[in-house]
Amino acid sequence: MAAAASSLLAAAASSSSRAAISVRRPRAASAAAAAAAAASIPSSSRTSFTPLRASPARALRSRVVASAAPAMEPPAVSRVSTVVDVDLGDRSYPIYIGPGLLDEPDLLQRHVIGKRVLVVTNTTVAPLYLEKVTWALTHQNPNVSVESVILPDGEKYKDMDTLMKVFDKAVESRLDRRCTFVALGGGVIGDMCGFAAAAFLRGVNFIQIPTTLMAQVDSSVGGKTGINHPLGKNLIGAFYQPQCVLIDTETLNTLPDRELASGVAEVVKYGLIRDAPFFEWQEKNMAAILAREPSALTYAIKRSCENKAEVVAQDEKESGLRATLNLGHTFGHAIETGLGYGEWLHGEAVAAGTVMAADMSYRLGWIDESIKKRTFDILDQAKLPVTPPKGMTVEKFRNIMAVDKKVADGLLRLILLKGPLGGCVFTGEYDRKALDETLRAFCDN
Repeated sequence: MAAAASSLLAAAASSSSRAAISVRRPRAASAAAAAAAAASIPSSSRTSFTPLRASPARALRSRVVASAAPAMEPPAVSRVSTVVDVDLGDRSYPIYIGPGLLDEPDLLQRHVIGKRVLVVTNTTVAPLYLEKVTWALTHQNPNVSVESVILPDGEKYKDMDTLMKVFDKAVESRLDRRCTFVALGGGVIGDMCGFAAAAFLRGVNFIQIPTTLMAQVDSSVGGKTGINHPLGKNLIGAFYQPQCVLIDTETLNTLPDRELASGVAEVVKYGLIRDAPFFEWQEKNMAAILAREPSALTYAIKRSCENKAEVVAQDEKESGLRATLNLGHTFGHAIETGLGYGEWLHGEAVAAGTVMAADMSYRLGWIDESIKKRTFDILDQAKLPVTPPKGMTVEKFRNIMAVDKKVADGLLRLILLKGPLGGCVFTGEYDRKALDETLRAFCDN
């Protein structure tokens, strides 16, 4: 199995020179913006890429038509700073990145199919952005009507009961196959809206508008959709790609500090598994990211999306290479399930899981101590947990990890670091003693 996995990853790595994404910059930045960006962003992010190395709440509902839109006008010049293309042949789609993009109706309207739109959002995001998104969908577009369903906020509502509220609204509104679903919110909303779009009438158009850093750098890109099961996270779902991802970086202005830090865990992941220069940039710029410095945040989002898009283009259905994006997630998902969904944020659990994965990699002799320490240090600097919570025992970890999605033929496969910074493997062939030692070192017994 190890040989097969190494062969698969090596083949994927060798194809990295045939870039699976393209990056477009629609307009020149102002001199001031360019100067600010130059202070913290590498001059050539594309050439610095290091490839992977082988080895129960009730929903609130509303309906809005074009006449209800507030009086707004789009900007004279587009604020899209970058477009990253996810290359999936005839299912390719753009990721728009920039400030104030919700004020640009054309970006959304060009991806809407039909005349009916259902916006899926939650009780936290709706008061902030639902009116603006409705305006963007209907501005000078009177034939489009917008329905909305407002779900309760939180990971604990990422379940079948809450998902049914989306289907209820769609059926009650008599939406047809030419409708468009719009996910407006963080990772939970994006996953649930995407899954609903995949299943409703056996598949309808959908658009991602992520409003958290976690969703912007990871979950909104790549088409993973689904809900949780009481026995395990994200066990029910589908691969279903959006028509576009629209990332308005100004939505991060309303994001709580804890949620921002949670998203950083996924940013760190890209550097550890495949992009050493990006990791080194993060070490120098973590304070700027946490302070929400616009150029630092935009670069972190852009580079993360580029990495995710490259991987998805090569391995959409997670047959090998894409699994490496789950560094720390097997441990992290066990924490979320064992503690209770929503007690820790996803990124908090992944951060602790990433430290555990680095520790196990070191015990196996696959990385040197400096990488283990740098992993701990950068996540600690981001004010994220670096150990699992009290109450997580070795036995609880083992029982939950046994039903992880990456188990194959009864064998638990893990993503572990190997070699220099930026290298990893996805494998089920490792010394079980190292896993036991890591669990005992981090857990209550």
